[in-house]
Amino acid sequence: MFLPAVMMNGVLLFLIQTECSLHQPMFFFLAMLSFVDLVLSLSTLPKKLAIFWFGVTIISSHSCLSQMFFIHAFSAIESGVLVAMALDHFVAIFYPLHYPTILTPVVVIKIGGLVVLSGVGLTISFLCLAHFLPYCGLHMIAYTYFEHMVVVKLGCAITTVNSLYAFAVTIFLGVGDVAFIVCSYGEIVRTVMHFPPPEAHAKAGSTWMVHVCAILFFYGPGFLSLAMQWFGPLTASAVKVILANLYLLFPPTGPHCVWSQDQADMGIAVHNNNP
Repeated sequence: MFLPAVMMNGVLLFLIQTECSLHQPMFFFLAMLSFVDLVLSLSTLPKKLAIFWFGVTIISSHSCLSQMFFIHAFSAIESGVLVAMALDHFVAIFYPLHYPTILTPVVVIKIGGLVVLSGVGLTISFLCLAHFLPYCGLHMIAYTYFEHMVVVKLGCAITTVNSLYAFAVTIFLGVGDVAFIVCSYGEIVRTVMHFPPPEAHAKAGSTWMVHVCAILFFYGPGFLSLAMQWFGPLTASAVKVILANLYLLFPPTGPHCVWSQDQADMGIAVHNNNP
């Protein structure tokens, strides 16, 4: 799964960079998504392979915090990119004739910059809270990468602030982003169902299935893993470890690599049926 993730996302980035016809907002967000998945893969999967292949189970505290930063920052960025892609679809459906004037290159860059800054800014707080915790006893986790709540459970002090902050950020980013995506695609489905002919409905349905699968691949294991870490027992069960690994394995190899053609086809189909 690591090799296809790196190869597919690398090829996609190369095509979007070199092909001038792909220099559009939808492909810009798709390139951001591929880059984020590349970073998540390269920051976690090599260490996983080293653990399973060579038994390298030791990591320094600085490497631990660095990996935590990349995981949380780029996961938050990926969530924001999914929101931006939902916004792109919304504008393409409801304002097809004004699409180039609404999502101008400057606006798209601002949206991308806001997504990156919000993800990085919230993650730095995670690092600060985890860095100043006192740690004692055996510094060992049952997971193959370092997530904030997993590291916090190793601390000797009261970790209520860490837990509350992590919960608030998850609600703000995760639940808020999912709510926006659901509302956006709900309005799109309701509107497109009024467009003739029925073939357009079938094409739109197949397109949304790809999008829904990509969103579920990203949010599903993530929410389940976080819920089990917050409310589950202190010791990691096999289910918790599997979910934690799937959270970083599936999104990079998920169905977003076919979004580009689906987005273009959906936009053309709706544009042709829109008076």
